[in-house]
Amino acid sequence: MRRSRLRHIGLAGLLVLGSLTAVGTLPASAADAPSPAAGQPASAGLLDAMQRDFGLTRAEAEDRLAAERRAGDLAPEARRAAGKAFGGSWFDAGSGRLTVAVTSDAAPSTTAAVRATGAQVRTVEHSADLLDATKARVDRLDAPTGVSSWRVDTAANTVVVDVVRAQQADNDVRRFVKQARATGPVTVRTVASTPQTFAAGTVGGDPYYTGNVRCSIGFSVHGGFVTAGHCGGTGAGVSGWDRSYIGTFQGSSFPENDYAWVSVGSGWWTVPVVLGWGTVSDQLVRGSNEAPVGASVCRSGSTTHWHCGTVLAKNETVNYSQGAVRQMTKTSVCAEGGDSGGSFISGDQAQGVTSGGWGNCSSGGETWFQPINEILNRYGLTLHTA
Repeated sequence: MRRSRLRHIGLAGLLVLGSLTAVGTLPASAADAPSPAAGQPASAGLLDAMQRDFGLTRAEAEDRLAAERRAGDLAPEARRAAGKAFGGSWFDAGSGRLTVAVTSDAAPSTTAAVRATGAQVRTVEHSADLLDATKARVDRLDAPTGVSSWRVDTAANTVVVDVVRAQQADNDVRRFVKQARATGPVTVRTVASTPQTFAAGTVGGDPYYTGNVRCSIGFSVHGGFVTAGHCGGTGAGVSGWDRSYIGTFQGSSFPENDYAWVSVGSGWWTVPVVLGWGTVSDQLVRGSNEAPVGASVCRSGSTTHWHCGTVLAKNETVNYSQGAVRQMTKTSVCAEGGDSGGSFISGDQAQGVTSGGWGNCSSGGETWFQPINEILNRYGLTLHTA
C-alpha cells in the first residue's frame, strides 16, 4: 500500500535512489531508520552491505572502516613528510595501514619521517609528480574508442592505459599506445569492453527523470542535489517518481566532466541521507573526506540499490563514446542502467556520483565516479550533512 503522496514526494526530493516495485511499495524514510550509535563508524545497513560484498564479519567490517578512516586522515601528513620523493599512497587492506611510496633517491631522513607518521613505506622508481605529468601528456592525445581509460596506478608506479581487448590490433589504437608510451612510464593493459554511462530509458515507477532519461540522485546539498552531468543539460526540468516537478538543472558538464546540480523546490526538500531502499538501512552523510585508493566504498542507485567494492584508482581519464571525462575515480563496484548520478559513500563520508563503467551486477564490472568535492567546489555548493 502506498504512503501518502506528500510523504513520498518528500522522500524523493531527499535522495531519489530506488525503484518502486510492481505493487507500489515504497522505501522507508530517513526517519524510519535508526541513527548510528555513538562511535559506530557507519550505519547497520552499510555494514551489512560490506559483509555481503566483501565476505567480512560485522566486526571485520567495523575494523576495516576504522582503519580506512585512520589512513585517510594520515595521508596528507605522510605526503608532506615525503616531500619531492612522494610516489603516491594507498590503503593496504591486508595490513590495515596506509602505504606511502617514496623514490629510491630519497634521503634516509625522509624515509624515516614518513615511517614516523605511522605509514608503511615502499620504495619506487618514479615520483608522483612524474607520473602525474605523464598522465597529463596522455590526456592531450586524441584517443580512439578502442582505448577505454588511463590513470596513474600508484601501487604499480606507472601510468596504466586500458585498451579494449577486441580492438588492441586496431591501427588507431596501436598509434595511440605508441604515442602514450613516448610520454613517460606507461603500461598497457586490456579490458573486456568499452565504458558506458549508466543512464536509462524510461522505466515505470522510478523516481528521477529528465525527459525520457532516468538517473539517480547523488547527494543532497543546500538548495538541491548533485548528480551526473550526462543525465541532463543546464536548464532541463527534473521530475520525480510520480512525474511531479522537482526542480531544474542549474549547472551541468559532460563530457570533460560528468557532474551537475539540480535545484529543489515545489514542496520537495533535502536531508543528509543515502537511501538503502529496503536492501539495507539508510545511511547518514556526515562529510566528504576522501577515501584513499584501496579503501572500501559502496554505491546506491535506483536500479541495483546497494553494492560495495574498493577504490582502484584516482584521477583516471575515461574515454566514453561521447568524449573523455577526466579526474574520475575508478572502483570495483558494479552498476547498471539508471544508476547514473547515484551516491558513492565510504563509511559516512560522501565520495562522489556515479558516472559509468562496464559490466553489470550479475557478472560483475567496474564503475567510475566523479568526486564530490570537485562538484561542490565547481558550483560553490555546501554538502547537506548530519
